[in-house]
Amino acid sequence: MSVRMAPPLPLIFLIMIHGVYSADWGVSYNHSHICALKDSSVIMSCTYTYPTEHQIMKAFWTKYLGEKHPDLSEDPEYSQRLQYLGDKEQNCTIRLSHVTHKDEHAYYFRFTTHQNGKWITVPGVSLTVTDLQVESPERVTEGDSVRLTCKSSCTLTDRATFIWYRNSQPLTERRDTNNQLLLQSVRREDAGRYSCALHGHTYISPAVHLNVTYPPRNVSVFITGSAEIVEGDSVTLICSSDSNPPALNFSWFKENQSSAVGSGQSFSALQSGRFYCEAHNQHGSQRSDAVTVIVEDPPRNVSVFITGSAEIVEGDSVTLICSSDSNPPALNFSWFKENQSSAVGSGQSFSALQSGRFYCEAHNQHGSQRSDAVTVTVKGRAAHLPA
Repeated sequence: MSVRMAPPLPLIFLIMIHGVYSADWGVSYNHSHICALKDSSVIMSCTYTYPTEHQIMKAFWTKYLGEKHPDLSEDPEYSQRLQYLGDKEQNCTIRLSHVTHKDEHAYYFRFTTHQNGKWITVPGVSLTVTDLQVESPERVTEGDSVRLTCKSSCTLTDRATFIWYRNSQPLTERRDTNNQLLLQSVRREDAGRYSCALHGHTYISPAVHLNVTYPPRNVSVFITGSAEIVEGDSVTLICSSDSNPPALNFSWFKENQSSAVGSGQSFSALQSGRFYCEAHNQHGSQRSDAVTVIVEDPPRNVSVFITGSAEIVEGDSVTLICSSDSNPPALNFSWFKENQSSAVGSGQSFSALQSGRFYCEAHNQHGSQRSDAVTVTVKGRAAHLPA
């Protein structure tokens, strides 16, 4: 609807189609609808015409229809943000800065002339203010492709170039002319908080977290304390992994054994060997390298071996060798003859020259053990009679 008043005629109401002028009177808006980004500046462009015999007295924008049409430039909510870029001849363009959702209205240009001519055209310019929201799947799996969308509540009037941010850092290589960000073959490094903005604007959307799930990686075993323990003690092994979601299932294995020897993130090793763990989540599993556990103990299974025969002829000797199972290996050995309190020899081997029952003792820093006794028999040489 367009309304004009000119003397000496009374007030005349003209029903018009927008953009069609009544005689020489009219206002033409470049856009009847404008979608603008929150906190941006909006240009509302228009031109106006009037009879040449009229002179413009006042030209202004308003958001009210009715008997009164308050000038927006005199409204405290607009006065600091509104700039009239037009003139009092034909151009009626304005700039409105730092728009918010409160500015969503229909706006109209009005002018008056010195001959009491008045004109306002409806519909005017309808302003919609939008913010930006990132639409993203909450969770993706490593290796998948994912598309993030920067959404607005209306189609932006100005040509928009979108910029993407991850963890507040711009993804300069991801700038695009549309509003989507495509991440192909997602990696765990792609996880983070994503936000979007328009090139040339300060407003940035709220961030949305992209969670990238993946199977266990970098699985390793940590040893609490020393990997060398004494028999009867234990060493605790802890399985560590990098995974999302965190691994909750762990299996422990001893090398050269097919079945698991334990479960849980920690494992108490009681014996020597090489141990490794496997970490599991719903996306897969991975095993660690093996670590070596050494259990030190005193000599066990100490025994004496006889080289050759235990029956010898007087004047000869028989060699006895002491054997033991220990960690670290026994290096000190003592030899005894039954019913004698003091040692009769040392070293891992001993030469027996006389009959008796002999045993050895093997020693390391953790203790000692004696063997069972073995019997050595020395026979006299046979006499040779003369012929």
